[in-house]
Amino acid sequence: MPAPSQETDPTIDHERTHLRESRDALRRMREHTAGLTAIGGDHVSTEHLKQVLFRRMKALEDDPTVPLFFGRLDYDTALGADADEILYIGRRHVTGEAGGEPLVIDWRAGMSLPFYRASPTDPMRVRLRRRFGFSHGRLTAYEDEDLARGEPAGASEILESEIERPRTGPMRDIVATIQPEQDVIVRADLGRSLCIQGAPGTGKTAVGLHRAAYLLYAYRDQLARSGVLVVGPNDSFLSYIADVLPALGEIDATQATVESLVSKATGASVRGLDTVPAALIKGDPRMAHVIKNAVWGHLSIPSESLVVPRGSYQWRVAAYLVEEMITELRARGVRYEAGRAMLPQRLAHQVLLRMEASGDSPDDRVQNAVARSKPVRTYAEACWPTLDAAKLILRLLTDAEFLAAAADGILEPAEQATILMPKPARSVGTARWTLADVILIDEATDVLSRTHSLGHVIVDEAQDLSPMQLRAVGRRASTGSVTVLGDLAQATTPWATRSWQESLSHLGQPTAAIEELVAGFRVPGAVIDFAARLLPHIAPALTPPHSVRRHRGELDLRTRGAETVIAAVSEAMQNEGTIGVIVADAAVPSVRKQLERAGIRYDLLGEDAQIFDARVDLVPATLAKGLEFDHVVLLEPTEIVAGEPDETTGLRRLYVCLTRAVTSLIVVHGEPLPAALAA
Repeated sequence: MPAPSQETDPTIDHERTHLRESRDALRRMREHTAGLTAIGGDHVSTEHLKQVLFRRMKALEDDPTVPLFFGRLDYDTALGADADEILYIGRRHVTGEAGGEPLVIDWRAGMSLPFYRASPTDPMRVRLRRRFGFSHGRLTAYEDEDLARGEPAGASEILESEIERPRTGPMRDIVATIQPEQDVIVRADLGRSLCIQGAPGTGKTAVGLHRAAYLLYAYRDQLARSGVLVVGPNDSFLSYIADVLPALGEIDATQATVESLVSKATGASVRGLDTVPAALIKGDPRMAHVIKNAVWGHLSIPSESLVVPRGSYQWRVAAYLVEEMITELRARGVRYEAGRAMLPQRLAHQVLLRMEASGDSPDDRVQNAVARSKPVRTYAEACWPTLDAAKLILRLLTDAEFLAAAADGILEPAEQATILMPKPARSVGTARWTLADVILIDEATDVLSRTHSLGHVIVDEAQDLSPMQLRAVGRRASTGSVTVLGDLAQATTPWATRSWQESLSHLGQPTAAIEELVAGFRVPGAVIDFAARLLPHIAPALTPPHSVRRHRGELDLRTRGAETVIAAVSEAMQNEGTIGVIVADAAVPSVRKQLERAGIRYDLLGEDAQIFDARVDLVPATLAKGLEFDHVVLLEPTEIVAGEPDETTGLRRLYVCLTRAVTSLIVVHGEPLPAALAA
């Protein structure tokens, strides 16, 4: 059990001294880095060294409100350890001055593994595991677990208090509370792709981010070259998780939404909105075949021979030979642009063969000159024309005959008519592209030229992505690995896939292992049990989640006549922590007025630049996914359900909204609760 916080406790005093020495050592490490001068052999090397030093400086930043270490391991030779030694486990490695001994071991190091996985049945060479309790960065308590005795330990009060500690602002790391089943996922090899089906409150998002931090530590050289990408559902979500990796000393991972990712790659901005039927067809994987046909349909088999004048001679390459070249290049599976670049060289090679047959002795320089000559370039362009991805998609969505030719046998005529632009744009610059359109442009871009692959891609809320969106993410990891995070019960888009195996296939990772997390650490039992009433209607095949917290939390259902939204918010504000007021999107304007009349300061997700700054966040139901609040006031569940195109999707949206609470949930309603929830 945790030792009390007493100024006279010698153990507390000893550990505080170690904490003070560790902070001093970290400060010296940062000062040493700041004093280094980046001088390389040339300008490029110097700039590279400056970037290395900058990243090192960022990694060594100290936050006095965050403990440098949160645990301790006492290794014992009697249990097989190489030496009797004490190691402190923290967010980053801290080295002392005397002999460079480690004062704190990085939580990702191999020696830190027993802190997360050791047990009385398998102590992993550790005699004692100690957890520390902190308040505002000050060490206040400790809790020891004697692993050598072989007896199961009781519940950890320090662990529980850290899990349930009220939030302030954006998401924080969970490095001190990672559970064994979570740690197995976090430390999986870089080459292993994983899919995590996680119920609300199971920490799947945190696990994914800590996996990114672990991979950047364990495979730093490899990932420094290839990169790590975190894909989230929207900008509010990315703001919410933005501080997690920097807090763990990692600043090199890129974070993006699918929209920002493809918009940056294609240069096309999203300015329009599809109808649901059009979005469903554009997001269908059959569109990949339509685009491939549209691209490769531009190849033209010549009817006339190539004639190349050179000096007093004219060299001729028969049309049937050119057809064979084009067929051979297609058979190699090269990208369109790669084949277009190869064709002039193939044509030039045929010319050189004829020159050699006549007794000439041309070399590579002659072949390159022939390949660049106007007759060859003009002939090759006629056979294999230059294409622009955006122009191709614009023609596909505005030219009915062109679409019919590319979609023949793939899309029905009615489907083709559905995706044609109602008001055709005259040019790429004036087109009101939708997100689904930009995804198609990205697909066409990849058919033309291979998309650069990263070392690892983490995609959160993946259950909401269409097959074509999954393809867009997947090609960013065509030679790397992925970590897919999501919950099929929270799938709220009409185009969402209905099985992880299907999603993984679209991602290009069909052999990825699928893991399921059902133990809820953040959502209290009263809340998760209430929300789980919806599961038989929205995801009957999933294992119902359960809360592992001893405290059931608070659930209160209030009729609107007896309780206003403002009263519920004011009551929640009497408690410590963040407050999310979740309402149907259509109700946002009226609730804004109520909050403003009451003088309650709030941020509106999706609109305010500085979100998660005020204690109260007004959350449209469609933006609630992936977020957590200590206290949630949810208004009119029936309106949230009615805001979706069908009841099943509406109930899934409601399931998402109900499970955002960490401590308490107040449901305020005037209309009857949905039947599935009231049962």
